[in-house]
Amino acid sequence: MESAADYIHRLVKSGSRAYKALGQVFLISDQVIEGIVSASTLEPDTPLVEIGPGLGVLTRALAPKVTKMWAVELDCQKIETLTKELRGLAIDFVNKDALQLNLRELWGEKKGYLVGNLPYYITSPLIMHFLEQEDVLSGMTIMVQKEVADRIAAPPGGKTYGVLSVAVQISAQVTKVMDVQPADFWPAPKVTSSVLRLDLRPYPGFDADKKEFFRVLKAAFGQRRKTLGNSLAAGLALSKGDVVKRMRDAGISEGRRAESLSIEEFQVLTKEFAPLLRLN
Repeated sequence: MESAADYIHRLVKSGSRAYKALGQVFLISDQVIEGIVSASTLEPDTPLVEIGPGLGVLTRALAPKVTKMWAVELDCQKIETLTKELRGLAIDFVNKDALQLNLRELWGEKKGYLVGNLPYYITSPLIMHFLEQEDVLSGMTIMVQKEVADRIAAPPGGKTYGVLSVAVQISAQVTKVMDVQPADFWPAPKVTSSVLRLDLRPYPGFDADKKEFFRVLKAAFGQRRKTLGNSLAAGLALSKGDVVKRMRDAGISEGRRAESLSIEEFQVLTKEFAPLLRLN
């Protein structure tokens, strides 16, 4: 098979280009492509969707692994190139905004898999959009900006731990696969990327109401410089006295910071605050 770099450079010479407005960059590293494919949990009968195939350098490595694949691309010109370059492979090309993609409409009730080099400017909304479709998705192998990957995988206690960390970790087991350097792309971006594997699963023992959980979570991190008691009072529009009482009942000091709390502690808080949340 033509190397990734030769493949991309050939298509660029023939007139293909990367559009900055769409966050397009193209992988030219065979080693990274092999790492992404190896990290993905793919069986021949696994429905597979790729987000943002670009010129198809990763697509052509993924397609032979499964019997059916969908490639979702917003750029019509790229779809024309993909249709020509990847003819003969069992791929449906979908010209659609990935944020509007309904996986059940692609493959029905089966559990499928997602791979994608996610655009930096909509990374978090895309991840959450697909995590919400966990009933028809078993996992994802995604490439994101390293800074975002560090936030997603962060444990409690550090500055990178926040709403995104918890939101992803309550839905998926996060594994960092590799870092990807700017030189592995054309054109080279200004930032380092990381590949993550997200294995979707219910968080062990999670039994809080998710809507209430996220209200508490977002309030807690809403003013990170403040103590947890003050952040919750402001974010939930509750009196400081009510907040302190509920926190004491939960066994959590009002003087702590949001980034110090585990997912289990956020669940405990949610249950304590639930009666008040339902009143306002």
